[in-house]
Formats: sequence, C-alpha cells, structure tokens
Amino acid sequence: MRMALGVQYDGARFCGWQAQQPGVRTVQSCLEQALAKVADHPVRLVCAGRTDAGVHGVGQVAHFDTTATRSERSWVRGGNAHLPPDISLSWSREAPDDFHARFSALARRYRYLIFNRPLRSALWRERAAWHYRPLEAARMHEAGQALVGEHDFSSFRAAACQARHPIREVQELTVQRRGDGVALDIKANAFLHHMVRNIAGVLIAIGAGEQPVEWAREVLEQRDRTRAGITAPAEGLYLLAVYYPAHFGLPVMTETAPGFEG
Repeated sequence: MRMALGVQYDGARFCGWQAQQPGVRTVQSCLEQALAKVADHPVRLVCAGRTDAGVHGVGQVAHFDTTATRSERSWVRGGNAHLPPDISLSWSREAPDDFHARFSALARRYRYLIFNRPLRSALWRERAAWHYRPLEAARMHEAGQALVGEHDFSSFRAAACQARHPIREVQELTVQRRGDGVALDIKANAFLHHMVRNIAGVLIAIGAGEQPVEWAREVLEQRDRTRAGITAPAEGLYLLAVYYPAHFGLPVMTETAPGFEG
C-alpha cells in the first residue's frame, strides 16, 4: 500500500532533504531509517519539495510504498520513536496508488523570515536571516506584486536548477512587518531551485532602499539571473504547506512557521 506522511523538521543540522552518500545527515535518510524499523523492510521516500541545507519544514509531505500492515497511528508514533528530536511526523494516511507527493501537488507555500535589527540575535541565528539595515516592508510588498501571476522566472532560478522550464505561477505574495522582523509569504503552483531565496534577495535590496520598487519587475523581465540580487540565506526559509486535490483526503496543515511578534 502507499502511505502519505506529514513531516516537520528543523533544517539547521541537516545537509538538506535528499539522501546523499553514507555519513551525510539528511532528512530523507533519517526518516527512511526510522520508518524501515517500523515497516521491518527498507523504505524509500518521495517528498513534495526537496529543501536545501538549513531550510526548515513545517508542512512537508512525503510518500512511500510498503507491504507492512500498520495503523496510521502506529506509523506516526513508531516513526517518531526512532527519529531524532529535530524531525517529527505529524500525520499519516493511506493513499491511493496514483498519489504522488510531488506530482500530485497543486501548490506549495513558503515563508521567509528576516530578523531586522541593528544587532544580530543569538536566538534567531538559525531561524531567520539577519539584515541590520532598516527594511520598509510596504515597499517590499508593493514590489513583490509584479511577480504575482504566471511568468518566466529565469532571473530567480539557480544555475544548478534541473526544472524542465522556468514558467511558474505565483498565486500569492505578501510582505509584512512584524515587530523586529519582516515575513515574506509566497504561494505558487511550483518553485524553481532557490526561487524563494532569490526573490527574497531582490525584495531585501528594495526594502533597504538600495533599489527602486520597479526593480523587481525589471529583474523578472530581463530573464537573466546575473542581473538579479543575492541569494538570501537558507536559515530564513520554511516550507509551510503543500496543497493537494480534496479527493486524496489529506490533512490541511494549521500550524504555521515561527514568526515575529508585532
């Protein structure tokens, strides 16, 4: 049978999601080892979105196939019993054979957190990016609206991106000031490699007054990664949720990523 899982993890101590050579700590390898103990056979996971080193997961979704008969409760509790403290299973559901954690997804939502104060924070150092210059969230939000819709996001695509094409549809993009921080929330049908972090880099430059509001649209239209800004640090990025057709009956995540008070 095919099982779908909800996964949360603190990405600070992982070399990303994807399993690599032996001895490299990844989210996938830790999960597969834990679930194999519950299933009593090797397990291979497929996730909705492979996150990079340092990126956090709040609503990651994965699936695997198994010949073992276990209750949904047993997969979660048994898996958690064998997982390290920085990974947790939130739920499990039996899924139809045509369910695919990546290809069945309709959309994904990310949050990017920026700690925005002159002095760095010891507590937020692995939970948010730090920018010491004041950021104007309203300018960042206004600039970001140029990215909403279906566009060619070549300017926001990493050189190593393996996607077949750069066309993506951004469905929502908001930027808000929250106390000592700024939160960028973005939802799209799919994302290119480093797309959110590259968007964050452009919007940070605009928020700091280094570039005009119109720069986000100009970067988008140039379709040239070299004309854009920096890639923002990984530690500020959270995969919040993955959305699927209702007939799969998967839970809708209600827990949100950490945020700033304000």
